[in-house]
Amino acid sequence: MDGIQWIIFILIIQVIHFLGTWKLYVKAGRKAWEAAIPVYNGIVLMKIINRPWWWVLLLFIPIINLLMFPVVWVETIRSFGKNSLVDTWLVILTLGFYIYYINYAEDVQYIEDRSLKPKTGLGEWVSSIVFAIVAATFVHTYFIQPYVIPTGSLERTLRVGDFLFVSKFHYGARVPMTTLAAPMVHDTLPVLKTRSYLADVNPETYKTSWINKLQLPYMRLPGFEKVEKNDIVVFSLPADTLYQFFKAEKAVIKPIDKKSNYVKRCVGTPGDSLAVIDGFVYINGEQLQLSDRAKPMYVYDIYAKNGVSSSYLNDVDAADYVRKYIATNISEAQYNALAPFISGGRQTEGGKIELYTNENGIPTDVIRQLRLSLTEEKPRSRMANLTDEMVATLRNNPAIDSVVKTIEPKGVYGGNTFPQKPNLYPWNNDNFGPIYIPKKGSTVEINSRTIPLYKKIIRDYEYNDVRVTGNKVLINGEEADSYTFKQDYYWMMGDNRDHSEDSRTWGYVPADHIVGKPVFLWMSFDNFRQGIANWRIRWDRVFTTVGGSGEPVSYFWYFIALLAAWFIFDFFRKRKKKNHR
Repeated sequence: MDGIQWIIFILIIQVIHFLGTWKLYVKAGRKAWEAAIPVYNGIVLMKIINRPWWWVLLLFIPIINLLMFPVVWVETIRSFGKNSLVDTWLVILTLGFYIYYINYAEDVQYIEDRSLKPKTGLGEWVSSIVFAIVAATFVHTYFIQPYVIPTGSLERTLRVGDFLFVSKFHYGARVPMTTLAAPMVHDTLPVLKTRSYLADVNPETYKTSWINKLQLPYMRLPGFEKVEKNDIVVFSLPADTLYQFFKAEKAVIKPIDKKSNYVKRCVGTPGDSLAVIDGFVYINGEQLQLSDRAKPMYVYDIYAKNGVSSSYLNDVDAADYVRKYIATNISEAQYNALAPFISGGRQTEGGKIELYTNENGIPTDVIRQLRLSLTEEKPRSRMANLTDEMVATLRNNPAIDSVVKTIEPKGVYGGNTFPQKPNLYPWNNDNFGPIYIPKKGSTVEINSRTIPLYKKIIRDYEYNDVRVTGNKVLINGEEADSYTFKQDYYWMMGDNRDHSEDSRTWGYVPADHIVGKPVFLWMSFDNFRQGIANWRIRWDRVFTTVGGSGEPVSYFWYFIALLAAWFIFDFFRKRKKKNHR
């Protein structure tokens, strides 16, 4: 709905409120007309139920109001003596319309000085839980949101298993657009594994669905920063058409604020001309200098005439390389026991068994336990994912003859590379662009060659009808030779350059998809994908900041010292108070 439609909707709610409560206002010593004035009626109602006036503000905050309306309904009927469990459930299950029955059918008396303290332990527990959820939802939605790194696209800058706090207020919190949603969760309800919100996501009906009319327009609270190049940013994935993250199903059209959250590095801002040349990002013709905390990774070919031992790669903590073991004989039971550690296997013509694993290999204790005779192959050439520091260390190793970055040549289409038009734009991850990043208010030429770059923006992000007929481009039924953008756009890429699905695949990130800025890393686990029993805390990463310069410093032990000092102080304070008595 647009702004006018929302005003009409709110006025209808006010009429419903007036018709259902005006007699109760009179019985509480107020005037009937006070139930009809928007906002003012809420302030008066808070006085009637003996609650603070600022509760009215909570009724206008998306998501939080879904929690507060039932609370106000219950408080209203209790102010008129309806305290039973049946009354409570009736007003909640009827979405407040039980108040109509009390207003017109029952002769209730207003209890002016009723006790606000719950009468049972269960009631006190429920009250505490509700307001804890309200407070947590407010913080989660508008200030700080926890986030865990699920994939390796930012390795080694941010690692799989890093637990972050993401600031919403740096860029300004995005007001929730989906008004009917569960608090404190994103797009999926835990355990139930179902959608956490009400919306029509069917591509065929989502535009006309009545429930989608309840979506709020995009709004953002003021922030104190703009998204800058080199910022690590959390955003709603523009190309997300999945019900659930990592679960392939029929494509859907999700609300913007319920799309899966991604985290990448911003490398291009509105108005920039961006190109990727031999794996390096260039902005307006100059190579982008990453922050000193950035640890970009690229795939390299490592060669040694005497063979590249896995120990060389393990010593530098290289990633994404394959290890091959040779077994002369292996039983089915032994093979099944190795299944959690191997990615595949095959029998050679000579009858030997080849087993393939990732960089973690097969644990020595497993080999001993299964009584296996395995030999790890040491090929002359191996591919591995490396940072600059790892490359320097390997090149200084006298056993290594060469370490060469692998680069897809210019002019060779990489497959699934934006804008997915290889005949016009034969780009790949290493050689891409140049491409213009749209800025709000800027105008570009539109023709049959440029429309593949901007079609998704014009159609999906700025909601126009786009059709291409021969060499003509029609926007909303009219032939167009230019287009002026309605919002800013950004270009996001992972630091793990050869293992990141990012803007090189799905293009621009609209401003209304920006979620926040990671600011603090409070916990980090190695082996995060291998089950909780295998998690190992990365102590050097715990309680570190995400931004800044220089090597991250852990504030964990400072925090522990401060916590210990508080407990010692509190202990002596209480003992002193006890002695004075």
